Amino acid sequence: MTKPLQGAVALVTGASRGIGASTAVELARLGAHLVITARTQGGLEETDDAIRAAGGTATLLPLDLKEGEKLDVLGASIYQRFGRLDVLVHNAASLGKLTPVGHIAADDWQEVVAVNLGSAWRLIRGCDRLLRLAPAGRAVFVTDAVATMPVAYFGALGATKAGMENLVLTWAAETRTSALRVNLFDPGIVASRMRSAAFPGENPASVPGPETVAGALAALCLPTETRHGERVAA
Repeated sequence: MTKPLQGAVALVTGASRGIGASTAVELARLGAHLVITARTQGGLEETDDAIRAAGGTATLLPLDLKEGEKLDVLGASIYQRFGRLDVLVHNAASLGKLTPVGHIAADDWQEVVAVNLGSAWRLIRGCDRLLRLAPAGRAVFVTDAVATMPVAYFGALGATKAGMENLVLTWAAETRTSALRVNLFDPGIVASRMRSAAFPGENPASVPGPETVAGALAALCLPTETRHGERVAA
């Protein structure tokens, strides 16, 4: 039987592990060809193995989101290679250092802003036209509860995720009359490397794995999904 994303091309950032990897595998099961990015080649190869085991295919693209000039040409590169882009899942993020706002170092601040906010702007700018041209373009940006509920010492993450949410929802308002559907996705409490860094004493076995939310995230990427401009919880 024809799969719902058969023939589609999906870009997933932060796909070397966690939610990004699990979502990439789920999108592959649904028929999409994956373009997966992350900083580490080894992690991408592990995700590629899982995609192939699920019967899918992937193109690996090692990429540091702080390298803005490479992000700026990503959309054009995908168009040159595949002639289309149907799905964008922006999952990659930086926790930064957990510290009082008054103690955030300039270098740390610049990195978190570049990864959590700057990259979202660059991806929107570079992929907007391609996603609008797709028969049923879908864009999903992974967010965090601290964007709307500030938590002590999480100021850098919260501020940049709040900025990203505003940017994404503004883009959604601008594309409301098009076939493109743009949403935010809050996975809630999920085991990840970033969570382990934030809560080092937490027992990983007590936290749901990323595969538990991959299906809900992937559902927002389907041609039949009608949500638009929403903050969707897992």
